[in-house]
Amino acid sequence: MVRDDPQLSAAKRAYRNASMEGNRQEEARWANMIGDIFKNRGEYVEALKWLRIDYDISMKHLPEKQLLPTCQSLGEVLLRLENFKDALIYQKKHLELAKDNDDLVEQQRASTQLGRTYHEIFLKSDDDHNSVRNAKKYFKSAMRLAQTLKENPPSYKSSFMKEFIDAHNNIGMLEMDLDNLEEAHKILTKGLKICDEEEVIDDDDGRSRLHHNLGRVYMELRKWDKAREHIEKDIIICKRIGHFQGEAKGYINLGELHYRVQKYEEANLCYQKALDLAKSMEDEDALVSQIDENIKTVKEAKKVLDEMQKEEQNLKKLARNMATARGTSGERRCLLQQNAALDLLIEKSSMIFAWLKHREFAKRKKRIANELYDKEKLSDSFLVIGESYQKLRNFDKALKWYRKSWETYKSIDNFEGQALSKINIGDVLDSDGNWAGALDAFEEGYRIAVQAKLPPVQLSALENMHYSHMIRFDNVEEARRLQYLIDKLKQSKSEKLVGRNMAEDCCSETDTEGDDCLSNSRSSVKKAKAKPDHEEFEDDVPLISLLQKNKKLPKQNMACVDEVQPTGASCKSLSTSTSDQQTVSRKRVRVVLSDDEGEIQDEVACSNFERGRLRKCPVEDVGATDEFKNKTDLASPASGFQDVSAVPSKCAISSSTPTMVEESTSSYKSRSPNKHNAAGFNLHTSKEQYIAFKIENNLIHIEAGPSMVDDMLSIESLKVEVACLYYLKLPADKRLRGLLPIIRCMRCGGKTMKYFEEIGTFKDALGNGWVEVFVDGWVQKRLIKLYVDYCMELSETPNIKLLKKLYNLEVSEDEVVVSECDLQDISIMPLLNALQDISIIAMLDLSHNMLGNGTIEKLQQLFISSDQKYGGLVLDLHCNRFGPTTLFQICECPVLFARLEVLNISGNRLTDACGSYLSTILKNCKALYCLNVERCSITSRTVQKVADALDSQSILSQLCLGHNNPISGNSIINLIGKLSTLERFSELNLNGLKLSKLVVDSLCQLAQSSCLSGLMISGSSIGTDGALQLTKFLLSGAQELVKLDLSYCGLTSQYIINLNAEVSMIGGLLEINLGGNPIMQEGGSVLASLLMNPHCCLKVLVLNNCQLGLAGVTQIIQALAENDSLEELNVAGNADLDRHRNTLPENLKTLESSEALQQIVTDPSPKACTPKEAAAAQEGSCIMNRDYNQLEVADSEDDDPITAEPAASNDDDNCTSSCKRRPEFSESEFIQELSTAIGMAKKLQLLDLTNNGFTTQEAETIFTAWSLGSRSGLAERHIKKQTVLHLFVQGHKCCGVKPCCKRD
Repeated sequence: MVRDDPQLSAAKRAYRNASMEGNRQEEARWANMIGDIFKNRGEYVEALKWLRIDYDISMKHLPEKQLLPTCQSLGEVLLRLENFKDALIYQKKHLELAKDNDDLVEQQRASTQLGRTYHEIFLKSDDDHNSVRNAKKYFKSAMRLAQTLKENPPSYKSSFMKEFIDAHNNIGMLEMDLDNLEEAHKILTKGLKICDEEEVIDDDDGRSRLHHNLGRVYMELRKWDKAREHIEKDIIICKRIGHFQGEAKGYINLGELHYRVQKYEEANLCYQKALDLAKSMEDEDALVSQIDENIKTVKEAKKVLDEMQKEEQNLKKLARNMATARGTSGERRCLLQQNAALDLLIEKSSMIFAWLKHREFAKRKKRIANELYDKEKLSDSFLVIGESYQKLRNFDKALKWYRKSWETYKSIDNFEGQALSKINIGDVLDSDGNWAGALDAFEEGYRIAVQAKLPPVQLSALENMHYSHMIRFDNVEEARRLQYLIDKLKQSKSEKLVGRNMAEDCCSETDTEGDDCLSNSRSSVKKAKAKPDHEEFEDDVPLISLLQKNKKLPKQNMACVDEVQPTGASCKSLSTSTSDQQTVSRKRVRVVLSDDEGEIQDEVACSNFERGRLRKCPVEDVGATDEFKNKTDLASPASGFQDVSAVPSKCAISSSTPTMVEESTSSYKSRSPNKHNAAGFNLHTSKEQYIAFKIENNLIHIEAGPSMVDDMLSIESLKVEVACLYYLKLPADKRLRGLLPIIRCMRCGGKTMKYFEEIGTFKDALGNGWVEVFVDGWVQKRLIKLYVDYCMELSETPNIKLLKKLYNLEVSEDEVVVSECDLQDISIMPLLNALQDISIIAMLDLSHNMLGNGTIEKLQQLFISSDQKYGGLVLDLHCNRFGPTTLFQICECPVLFARLEVLNISGNRLTDACGSYLSTILKNCKALYCLNVERCSITSRTVQKVADALDSQSILSQLCLGHNNPISGNSIINLIGKLSTLERFSELNLNGLKLSKLVVDSLCQLAQSSCLSGLMISGSSIGTDGALQLTKFLLSGAQELVKLDLSYCGLTSQYIINLNAEVSMIGGLLEINLGGNPIMQEGGSVLASLLMNPHCCLKVLVLNNCQLGLAGVTQIIQALAENDSLEELNVAGNADLDRHRNTLPENLKTLESSEALQQIVTDPSPKACTPKEAAAAQEGSCIMNRDYNQLEVADSEDDDPITAEPAASNDDDNCTSSCKRRPEFSESEFIQELSTAIGMAKKLQLLDLTNNGFTTQEAETIFTAWSLGSRSGLAERHIKKQTVLHLFVQGHKCCGVKPCCKRD
């Protein structure tokens, strides 16, 4: 909704003026203010846009302290938008900055926000123990800080009474979520008392939140008058202060209250008022949707009430008939019909929370069961009576009747009934505060269920035991053990559980057979709903079905939302109808939303009336405050119709119930994502996509996706992940030594897994089987141990990618390589703390992450505090989000002046603002021999400063300046002049820079005067003449040339011919890249001759996209039979057999005769293999993209730009011309010839034949040849349809290493 807001217009004008004046501080302040205006109007998306503008300006141009309000606002808006991951990043940064600046005010605000976010995450998860602990920690910290500030307020601030009051509200709400209603009442009442004592104004938003949550507490306690009093006060305050969202939530809460007492007309009026308010706000779609669901639920509940009244009339009729049937043969039949009618009434009354009626019908059922002399029905009736009293919060009587049901079930040896009774007893004890007794009852129920082999009941008991240990006793290790048992039980029953989520309508009430009729109506209704995932009970066990619904399981489901939720009331998965929440669900805390917070609607919303029947949430106690309705079944009474356990506290909210907590100044609701735990850490989600691995009698489930390379699984990657996850699953005491397993091999179905395997190989492990893992020993990884410990301390989830990197057995302990781990400034903190404990670092690689200046500040502190004052240091920071101040931090760290040897900061936007810092580093870092500033957005200005900083004393030997624009020829010439004065300079990278003839001349002089051994000028467009001139000087220089990159420089076959003529001079050249140059088959023939020359010592030759044709490729590989040096050959994209096949006439496609080939070969299509097509074809391969910021980069070559002009094409130049020379050969004969050549290339370790059009069958034929001879047993391949074809031996990587990450 667009509003003509003078305040907003004025703020935007002020922002534009500040921007034009270049006043960054005012520009950021006004952007923040505009964002705040949009936030208060409920337009969160627009608010986020302006707050990000504020953040960017503050980050780049303002002191660090200016980020405090920015981070707070961003964290708050992201929380309202339910983007919890990003919200935590900004909120933790807010807290960290506040601590660095010793600002207690901001620490208090940040702690409050963090508590709210973790509270939301907890309410959205099944078993995220860390989140609830973090919520407690931060809320209590906020309370302590608020009290400190209240007692000693800063002179420039208020009394901080508001923050102190809000802290009471937040902790009270958390206690409500944990089902500690009396404690919640005590804390919230104390908050109101403080308001009165401190004379806080009546129309205060803090008061409104306290009234809101007290209304919710009283609703749960069934004190309707008090609940209404507080809810109405909340509405009145919100109305007076213009808080539309809070007013809407207040009406939702009031509607929930009316809904709970079956006043549906009044409930509907309240929801309509809430709906009008919600629609008047922007970005409140979730709230509108939730209210719509509540209205639908009320309508359905009214229908159920009408049906119940009709059924009562039917019951009265049956009772009248009973008077005439006494003593006759029809007496039993009449009793059974009454029993069936009562079952239906009990079901319907529980669905609409009419618990007084529920108790009345249950007691009548008991009398009928007595007259039938049916102990099973009698036991069922006791159980239902117990449920009635439990919902009415008369726990003593509930215990009495549950115990009677248990004793009666025991007398008839009904183990299922006994187990269910015990679980319900535990539920009541838990609600009454007897947590130890509740745990004993759950354990007894589990023992009976195991004895009777009842997996659904076992699961129910286990989940309640898990809840007790996790929430009540904070016993992490035992909770983790129980979670393992729960996962194992679910896995074993997964097939039976899937697809069972359905509820059946009650059977007719007129059945002839008493037991059948009764059980039918009940079992179908309650049982199916109560435990949809399990097999239905027999018809003659009706009550058990009710029992199961009754179960405490609901507790687990019961996590209802704090404020919003009529449906929320439904949180508990108790008695009957709900769907899969019954026995299987685990106890969960109720969610409590604070009135200020944003609503969340649960996709799981249980507005379920299945087939005309409403899914109930018997949990009447779980009343929904307006927030309660928020999500998950809470959002609407509908949700309230879910099966929920009677006790308000225990319903485990469906994983999506939201909750809200107040912030120091304002609060709102938000939603949270679901998480699953792995060994206490939140690492994994859905199990159906996992492969099971058995290691040391432990089962570990790993998602296949992250270890996939194309459609193959990397076994080495899986080994590392299994080792790391096994370590995380170990108890804390067993992790003390930091020992991780070294995995020798894995076997599935008796087969040992190789380097790559198809996913189909693991089909057995995707069901109930597993992959056997064999451990070869143990390795101590102290850094992993410290990292995991600090994750626990800082409440961070261990990063599995980072763990896999740290596990690398090929690097030493003082080399820390954690590239591509999705690290950010907050998530890297545990690692930096661990490194501070280790203190000795020789190499630190943080490349390809999302790190910013906050990380470099911590690194500076790490190096300064380290005891290591000497010894070389390699610092690799490329491809992050660092800015110019990163180099400033290095300049301010004296320790690095003596230690820094390699600095790679390429791929970061340094701009020319870094020029003076680079100059300082070059002057002061005396040990620096390698500097890489590729792709840093620097220009000639910075290049000139670099040149000015160099002197003859510098030991710089490697410099990379490629892919920076614009850089003038003069600045490059000046730089080269300075480099020629350096005694040790040996390698220069100018990739991607256009080099003029004057620059080429300067490079020739550098080659003569220095020890240049490596030159990379890919994409420089120097052409054949320039390359010949430069190569001549390079080969005749003082130092042997070792590495030369002339890819995409526009070279022709003439260059190869001249190079071959000087073959005696290239004896020292080990690596040459000629990719992307149209050297054609003629050049390929000359190259084959060069490779056979005994003077040739090349180890790496890159010829991708050179238009060699299949014959040219074959000729080069044949030459390797007489070459003892070449180890890596890349001939990707040189022949397109697939295109040739597609051009064959239909009648010849199956004949591959030499005549057919001759026809194709004689077609001189000039389009045959242009560089542009070659590049396009290569996109499908694993070649990494040149842009370092891209995650997918071609592995087969260093760069993929095409800057060379394709040479004129003639009949012999195109790809098909390779076939012309031997028209008598069919395509299959060419493949055979190529295979033979590959088999003869004994020294070759890596061959890239990607994008040459080979079919899968042809690729397998080629691999067979590769596997013979000296490579037998070591050969590996990576094949993907007709695009990727890599052949290599163990120990070599064909893919996955970006060009910018390759090291000599």
